[in-house]
Amino acid sequence: MTVLLDQKSMLRPTIRKRILGIAIGLIFLMAITSALSTVMTRKIAHQLDEFSGKYVEAYGHLARMNIRSLEQALALRRIVIGRMQSPPDMAFSADQRKVYEAKGQEIEQEAQAARALINAIMDDVSTESDNARLGRIDDRIERVTIDLRRYLGEEYKRLLSLLDAGNFVEARASLTDTLRDELNQRIEDIRTDMLAQVRSDAVMTMRDQKTAIVISVVLTLLAGILGLMFSLFISTGITGPVRRLLEGTRAVEAGRLDGSIDVTTRDEIGQLTTAFNNMVEQLRHKERLRETFGRYVDPRVVEGLIDPQSLAASSGERRVMTVLFCDMKGFTSLSEGMTPQGLVKVMNHYLSTMSGPIRSHRGIIDKYIGDAIMAYWGPPFTEHSEQARLACLAAVEMADRGKALRTELPELLGVRTVPSDCEVRIGIATGEVLVGSIGSEFMMSYTVMGDAVNLASRLENANKIYGSHSLASEPAIIAAGDAVEAREIDRLVVAGQTRPEAVFEIIGRAGELTEKQLELLARYAEGLAAYRARRWDDARRAFQAALEAVPGDEPSNAMAQRVENFQANPPAADWDGAWRLDQK
Repeated sequence: MTVLLDQKSMLRPTIRKRILGIAIGLIFLMAITSALSTVMTRKIAHQLDEFSGKYVEAYGHLARMNIRSLEQALALRRIVIGRMQSPPDMAFSADQRKVYEAKGQEIEQEAQAARALINAIMDDVSTESDNARLGRIDDRIERVTIDLRRYLGEEYKRLLSLLDAGNFVEARASLTDTLRDELNQRIEDIRTDMLAQVRSDAVMTMRDQKTAIVISVVLTLLAGILGLMFSLFISTGITGPVRRLLEGTRAVEAGRLDGSIDVTTRDEIGQLTTAFNNMVEQLRHKERLRETFGRYVDPRVVEGLIDPQSLAASSGERRVMTVLFCDMKGFTSLSEGMTPQGLVKVMNHYLSTMSGPIRSHRGIIDKYIGDAIMAYWGPPFTEHSEQARLACLAAVEMADRGKALRTELPELLGVRTVPSDCEVRIGIATGEVLVGSIGSEFMMSYTVMGDAVNLASRLENANKIYGSHSLASEPAIIAAGDAVEAREIDRLVVAGQTRPEAVFEIIGRAGELTEKQLELLARYAEGLAAYRARRWDDARRAFQAALEAVPGDEPSNAMAQRVENFQANPPAADWDGAWRLDQK
């Protein structure tokens, strides 16, 4: 299996192979361009060398051949002039005769040199030339050379015989040079034809040079265009998938996990895209698990369990936290006779209604215990200075929703009315607790434990005694500050404790109490002070005044009855004014 995978990976086109292929192709095109340019340059260089070293030189030899012929004719005239002087200047004539003969040899040499260059041009098959025209020029040079040699020889002999005979008149008449002029004209015609051939070769060389430039430019442009096309093709094949990967990454960063990227290549980008899609699928799976798990455990706790560093107390530590317990009075009797489906429906609606304020005030729902709810506030989920305030505000909203819930239950249950004692009871306590992951090796729970937890549970149950809705410990009310309005209900010693604890009832949000409620708080505080001072009559009158301000106030009614009991049966001498709860 591994061998097959390796073979497939070897056959799969890779980005490296594509780029290497482009580089090799461009190098190949550059090599062709360079080779053709080199060939054309060498050809042109050879043509230029032939032009400058053969055509121009051959034309120069013909020009010098003409000049030497004129110089020879001039030497001949000087010979005649020297012999015709009186007395004859034989020494001058002898010198001019040497010049005459030397010029004849030079004419022969120039002609042979010109013919040799012309024959070299015709023998060179690597360059284009008009060989027929050059051949005719070569023949004409040869004939002119023969005729000039013959003419000069005959003319020189005849002229010397006339001079030796003293026939100066006829010797002077023979210097008309009609035949020589004809020979010179023939040489001039050869030079003209040779010049035309030189110009033709120059035009041909310039044409080849232009052709080489055009070919080089075309090949260079072709190589550039092909390279650009290949580069665009490869870059598009790379940047397109990379751009889609970037968009997908930004979508994942934004929390959108509902899409995937099409795999359009089989190279490394395609493998990366496949891996990205697999990663997104795994993230979707984990998100579904997170969402599902978050319905059983608070999402912030889930996040902390996934990232243990965010929960410094995951191993357990002591912190000051605020704990809340909530229960519904009379729910047990209400649920009797209900079908399982109906009970689940009512329970879910009740728990959702009561859980909303907790979540909206950043509380952590620890667990549901039947119809009871346990929640807590504190670091790292909420700031230490805000935990009690948020818990008390949540309790106020829960109490308000509890009143609305009573009007919704009949519709859910399909009955006209529900028992009047179906009311929400809340207990809140702030204090030091043990927080962290607590449980066994089989199951763990991130929760809080300690006296504050027990006190909150006891205060929730203590609402039964006073007929109240929300009871909170003194540290919780102090920490809440002026966020809520509260009254001290009593001092309690709950089960499991020996020290009295001041207990407060949360009445409502700060600044929202009516005048009657404010009157109730004032009269209740007077009654509680008289009660603790054992001034039973004053206490009874104060509690009665409180009931007159707000008829039906259960705490005032409960305290008034307790005062009557103490009037009939006074407490012990060491009574400290605290009420002891023996039941949990």
